[in-house]
Amino acid sequence: MFELRKKSSIVEVGGVRLGGNEHWVLIAGPCAIENRDMALETAGKISELASKYGIPYIFKGSYDKANRLSVNSKRGIGIEEGLEILGEIKDDLHIPTLTDIHDTYSPKKAVKYVDCLQIPAFLCRQTDIVAAAARTGLPLNIKKGQFLAPQDMLHIAEKARESGASGIMLTERGTTFGYRDLVVDMRSIPLMAESGCPIVADVSHCQQKPGNTNGSTGGDRRFIPHIALAALALEVDAIYIEVHPDPKNAISDKDTQYPLDEFGDFLELLVNRYR
Repeated sequence: MFELRKKSSIVEVGGVRLGGNEHWVLIAGPCAIENRDMALETAGKISELASKYGIPYIFKGSYDKANRLSVNSKRGIGIEEGLEILGEIKDDLHIPTLTDIHDTYSPKKAVKYVDCLQIPAFLCRQTDIVAAAARTGLPLNIKKGQFLAPQDMLHIAEKARESGASGIMLTERGTTFGYRDLVVDMRSIPLMAESGCPIVADVSHCQQKPGNTNGSTGGDRRFIPHIALAALALEVDAIYIEVHPDPKNAISDKDTQYPLDEFGDFLELLVNRYR
């Protein structure tokens, strides 16, 4: 019998199950946690919409955007305050949380506040960072580097397993195409699924145009729904998307974050086709 992709194992993130051909999961939130009110407003609103449409939901937010091109780029609220906000979303709003780490010492701090650690695409080959995150016992979401073939991610998944990760997800987020553009090769989804890990489609970062706005990343959010629908047709386990209440004034990725006030229409489009 023909299968679009290999069935994955199940990874649990704060009570939300990803994989195993179960319902697709939503991972969404702002690129950077800019302040407490914005983060809680965004998490709460997305949670309400996800509940309305019956979609399991995990909040994502970064306390530090360390992979910046320009020294003048804003990085976020910082680890101490950022983790406290993530912990509040987790404990008080009862929403599972995910954040990315950029070094070997942050995972030990983050483990008390979040349900999943994310390895950024630029850092996915950094063995010490992957191993430090895996040793926390939290599940990992590892983004495929823009510079890697999807088959290469099977080695990185094995690296995380050998380091003790409790669960591993692999994320497709686009591949470098020339100097200042990204493309999505949909073959990545079944190829990375050979790892046995749940596969996530990052439908906002793949719309980036790195470095094309005078030292910062530009992009085109118009095609986010197209990529999301295509990824769900290939049975991805989760849709990952950045959402912001005021994208044009966001401190990072302002051209590829989805407007919060339009997000309900986006989810309705997806569930009408892929429940």
